[in-house]
Amino acid sequence: MATEFNFELVSPERLLVSGSVSEVVIPATEGEMTVMANHAPTMTTIKPGVVTVKFADGRKDRFVVFGGFADIIPTGCTLLAESAVHVDDFNVDQITRRVEAARTELAQATTDEHKFGIESYLAELTTLRGIVVPA
Repeated sequence: MATEFNFELVSPERLLVSGSVSEVVIPATEGEMTVMANHAPTMTTIKPGVVTVKFADGRKDRFVVFGGFADIIPTGCTLLAESAVHVDDFNVDQITRRVEAARTELAQATTDEHKFGIESYLAELTTLRGIVVPA
């Protein structure tokens, strides 16, 4: 039974990861999800959060993502991120700009569904800030 699979993390700017991994933890919309070899085929949306990658050689790496979706098959996983950056390259200004834009959008929202979606997004950004920015 294979214990490794191919993982790709792609943002509009560049390919951040492409290689053999033993596990990936992704911030799926319905909750954190661990992907391993032979995972059932799944497609899920991604919320703002941290992707943790455990490579086949044992080293680990983390990336901050802002939405997107993941396509998972037994032999691989591709995460297409709206935006992604290595956690070491992350800047708190990225969250601050997104929070400000979301608050502006919230002030202009006309339906309850739209307001709820923006409020949920703001909560996710607040949680992400607590995870990647030291207090």
